[in-house]
Amino acid sequence: MFVENLKETLDLGEKLSKKLNPQSIVLLNGPIGAGKTSFVKGIAKGLSISEDITSPTFAISHHYFSGKIPLIHLDLYRLENISSAKEVFFSEEEEALQSKAILVIEWPELIEPLI
Repeated sequence: MFVENLKETLDLGEKLSKKLNPQSIVLLNGPIGAGKTSFVKGIAKGLSISEDITSPTFAISHHYFSGKIPLIHLDLYRLENISSAKEVFFSEEEEALQSKAILVIEWPELIEPLI
């Protein structure tokens, strides 16, 4: 599906949230500025998450627990090698499994073979 603007990106994320279950993993590929974090904002809206959704580029991950299903938003952009990416992914995946959260991963290229 092709989206043309921010509203459509948010709406598509919200629509997808209705199909996700606890412990789902969503991989988001796309260039800088493609709207990956905006898409996550739509997912969060659909999950009734009240916190402000921001890009986890510098923090690597953000955890949101106020909604119907918890959400973990992971961004692997700054990680330079597969071993760092694997370590972060496995830690966040474990947290997602324990908290029955949805795990959304931006820039998943380094860990795609693991999923």
